[in-house]
Formats: sequence, structure tokens, C-alpha cells
Amino acid sequence: MIDIHSHILFGVDDGPEDLYETLTMLQKAVDEGITEIIATSHSFHPQYNVSAKQVFEQITAIQEQVEINSIPLKIHAGQEVRLAENIVTLTETKEALTLANSNYILLELPSSTVPRFTKDIVIKLQSNGIIPIIAHPERNKAIAERPSKLEELVREGAMAQITAGSLAGHFGKNIQKLSLDLVKANLVHTYGSDVHNLTTRPFLFDEGLIYLEKKKQLDAVDMLLENNARIIENKNFILYEPQEISSKKWWSIF
Repeated sequence: MIDIHSHILFGVDDGPEDLYETLTMLQKAVDEGITEIIATSHSFHPQYNVSAKQVFEQITAIQEQVEINSIPLKIHAGQEVRLAENIVTLTETKEALTLANSNYILLELPSSTVPRFTKDIVIKLQSNGIIPIIAHPERNKAIAERPSKLEELVREGAMAQITAGSLAGHFGKNIQKLSLDLVKANLVHTYGSDVHNLTTRPFLFDEGLIYLEKKKQLDAVDMLLENNARIIENKNFILYEPQEISSKKWWSIF
């Protein structure tokens, strides 16, 4: 299995503090059945901006230690890129990295809003051959209040990534329910842990999938994991027609 969203580089953002913690996290990833992982440190974020150079240098060093410690895991480069009006230019100059050198980029919205220019960015990225994947939309307040905001972006060609911890209930029952609604409405297409550490922000990769299985979303599990693999292979996603879901005041629980 492939984890497409993780904070495993050490000392650069709000992920692990040192190499030992990184290696401990990577061993846990293997224990959960993960064979490949994309490192997606925050970039162009108000608090963190991990450069492409830092990403490649750390991955080289970490992969060497992974092999020395016989951890059967392959690490790919990426970033969780904060939405910005100049993001198209940043992808052209390779300052903003795509996922595993594919045509997919992990795009983080502000936590409370979906800026008006988001749709334009989605369209412009696609015109440059880059497909944006909206990171953890279930934790965006504006989308929680009006899921139609995500539907609009999906209909414009954006993809979306659901978080394992959200499905596992780590962020509360209401976000868990909203996450399931987004899955059922075909508004999410990939699956990631968004792991930061092993205590407050663990993988929960298996738990999220088990929750979907209990809710009889077996086709969704297959689709999410297959699309994760297709990012590595740089292939088109399996897609189902997005469905409208009723707006509920999920935002009140944030």
C-alpha cells in the first residue's frame, strides 16, 4: 500500500524532530502494511516553507538509513503546497513539487476558507498539465459548512484526499461522519495518513480502511488505494460521478 500524504522529514515543519523519530515512524508505516510513502512537508505555508532542495537532501539521507536498518520502504519526494496565486509559476520553476514526480500536486487550502481564486488555480494548473489534489477537505471549515464547495472544485477537475485519522474518528465523530459522506458522494479520490508523529497525529492507516469496510464501502477502499498507486505510476485516476450531499452545519464542531 502507498501513503501519499506524510510529514516524515525531521526538523523542518511540524513533523518529527530528529532522524530517530523519523525512522521509528517509518518502521510503524511498514507495520501497517505501507510499502511506499510520499514525503509531503509543508511548503509556502505561513509557518513552514520546506524547499525542494531540503526535501531531496533529506530523502536521500533518510532512504540510506532506511536501507541500513533494513526497513522495507521506498520514499518519494513531494510537498503539501499551500494555495497561492503564483502556484502555477512555482510548479514551472520546480519550487513547488508534484507527488513522486507525477502530474499530481497536493494542494492545501487555508483551514477556514476556500478562497475565491481557488477554482481559477485548479483550471490554470490543469492547463499546465498538473492535476491538483485537495488535501484533507473534511477538515476545512468552509467545505464542512457547504460540501458543494468541494463538489464545484471536483467538477472542475480537482481531486481530493481523505485522511485516515478522519475516517478513524481521531478528529471526532462529526468529522468522521462528514468524511464518510464525502466518500459516499464520490468527492474524494485518494487516501493518506497525514502522519506527523506517533502520538497526537499517528498513521491510523489500517483503522481508516477498516472503518470504510465496516460501512460497506469496499469499492471505495479499492478505488482509493488504486488511485494512490496510480499517482506513483503517473496514470489517470479511477473516477466516479460526484454526487451532491446536503449541507449540514458540520462547521459548528470545529
